[in-house]
Amino acid sequence: MKRATVELKTALGPVTIRSPIVAASGTVGSVVDFAGAGDFSVYGAAVAKSVSSDPWPGRDAPRLSSSGEGMLNAIGIQNPGIEEWTRQVGPRIGNVPAPIWGSTVGHDAAGFAEVATGLDSAGVAAVEVNLSCPNLDDGHLFALDPKASSEVVAAVRSATDLPIGAKLSPNAVDIVEIAAAVQEAGADWVVLTNTVWGAGFDVKTRRPKLRSVVGGYSGAPMKAIAMRCVWEVAQALPELPILGCGGVQSGEDVVEYLLAGASAVAIGTAHFAEPRIGRRVIKQLETYMTRNGIATIEELVGAAEPW
Repeated sequence: MKRATVELKTALGPVTIRSPIVAASGTVGSVVDFAGAGDFSVYGAAVAKSVSSDPWPGRDAPRLSSSGEGMLNAIGIQNPGIEEWTRQVGPRIGNVPAPIWGSTVGHDAAGFAEVATGLDSAGVAAVEVNLSCPNLDDGHLFALDPKASSEVVAAVRSATDLPIGAKLSPNAVDIVEIAAAVQEAGADWVVLTNTVWGAGFDVKTRRPKLRSVVGGYSGAPMKAIAMRCVWEVAQALPELPILGCGGVQSGEDVVEYLLAGASAVAIGTAHFAEPRIGRRVIKQLETYMTRNGIATIEELVGAAEPW
């Protein structure tokens, strides 16, 4: 990867990655099946779509829709289950030019832990704990409850020695309380954030854009919401590393997240429109750093100037 005159590596707790951009879970498939379309050589890591202990069929269509500048989805975490995922994806993990992080989801703490064990055996480099998907059948989010979130992360921590990131929700009443709970339970960093609850209606058919009506809203409009979460957690818990996520479309977006307190930044929904967006974003980031005399990513982390 071209380094220009700047150093792009950054750290998320015990993990040092070569680049501050990460491919977000749910937007690059299993990673190995997206490798032909994307360019992972410029990413610090890529997170595979969440996997459960048993196969999940996902929700009925329509389950994906545009909405203004963003996107609504209610996929329902469709996946083949950890056993089949390990068989299909595991042997190909080494073929991708970036570390692959697995993502675990489940109906209870034991289910999350079971998947984490499977992901570990498959050879992923880290485990992301998806506490925040808003489109499970009963609408329940672990990420809204500090105790439930803590129990899940603790179970995953006991199941693997791999680094752990906990993906939280912007729907939480107090995002700092949830972040503190998962930090105490053993999370090495938090991902801020996942989608926010949203809905939309087709004015011609008068039907909801999603069969479930409510789903996850992502894309450019999410940036300000996620940025607020990053700022609040960084101010309250300065020792907890943050992977910012939401609405990233440019190198300047990455800089904003770093200034707010994130140590790395995930690109998600933008992959659907521009699969190779990572290369453009990195070039823009390098240009910004060079023009402003910034040599390392660390110089930008939490460097927002107060009024």
